[in-house]
Amino acid sequence: MKKIQMNKRKWLLPAVAALALALSACGSSPDGQTGEQANSSAPASSGTTAKEKVVKDGMGHEVTIPAQPKRILGSYLEDPLLVLGEKPVAQWSVASGTQQYLEKELSGVPTIPSDLPPETVLSFAPDLMLIGNESAVAKGLYEQYSKIAPTYVLGSEINNDWRKTLRKIAELLNKSDVAEKALAGYEEKVKATKEKVGPKLGDKKVAILWVTKKTFYVVNGKIASGAVLYGDLGLKMPNILAVLPEAKANWVSISLEKLAELDADYIYLVNSDKGQAGNLEEPLWKNIPAVKAGRVYEMDRNRSWLYNGLIAGTKVMDDVVSSMSQ
Repeated sequence: MKKIQMNKRKWLLPAVAALALALSACGSSPDGQTGEQANSSAPASSGTTAKEKVVKDGMGHEVTIPAQPKRILGSYLEDPLLVLGEKPVAQWSVASGTQQYLEKELSGVPTIPSDLPPETVLSFAPDLMLIGNESAVAKGLYEQYSKIAPTYVLGSEINNDWRKTLRKIAELLNKSDVAEKALAGYEEKVKATKEKVGPKLGDKKVAILWVTKKTFYVVNGKIASGAVLYGDLGLKMPNILAVLPEAKANWVSISLEKLAELDADYIYLVNSDKGQAGNLEEPLWKNIPAVKAGRVYEMDRNRSWLYNGLIAGTKVMDDVVSSMSQ
């Protein structure tokens, strides 16, 4: 996370307070649009009039949640926001791009750097900020963000589980019934997917690998596409995944020599090195049984296999069904 220079901090806090006050008074964004024009949000789903409320976030902060926020900034929380019918005022981005699997849903939404520089946050004039992990507000950032807009930190315990994340955000926005309906639909999708791929996969073992910068990674089995295939769909893990040490990382690096021992019947490969010569040309890779049998399904890095969320999981299941029909 970028450090803010001391000379910036001297003027940032008073500037933040002044601009936030001005924006709240006129209800306009920096581009002259009102919050409603810039980002219309669906009303509370309970059928009752939404009211401002004070809640405690995952770090114990008391946060005043607006009755009907119109300009929500939830960087890397776009998946649950979209499920709830909320289009964020800006979307997460890094040097290599954005969450491309949400490209259609987030069409026209400007980007914001993943480290959320306060000056850039301020320029979007959010009326509610949603933050995933505690680390994102360290080193005084929470104090700066909270002067711009009410800032709610989910905390890692909730943020590491996309279902809990969806339910918590829905609770804040008075849309719990929308979340529960979406979750019920997801479970129906899981059931239908099992029925479609079960006859072919049966008790076959499935591996999910990611290759980037000529290095292989294996999903830890509890997040992203790993949670979908092994958790939701109940597919069998390969030997190398079962013996990997418990890791906090979402993706664990693995040597090609270790991969040569892979006993998976099918491999889903997220290839970020497409078009580049690298490990996929090595004899060790080509001699893996699933590779020799032609049971490798290559997924573009822009698909949803690296991400968590209801939309991400739904798209992963669509990919699995499509691959099994080939």
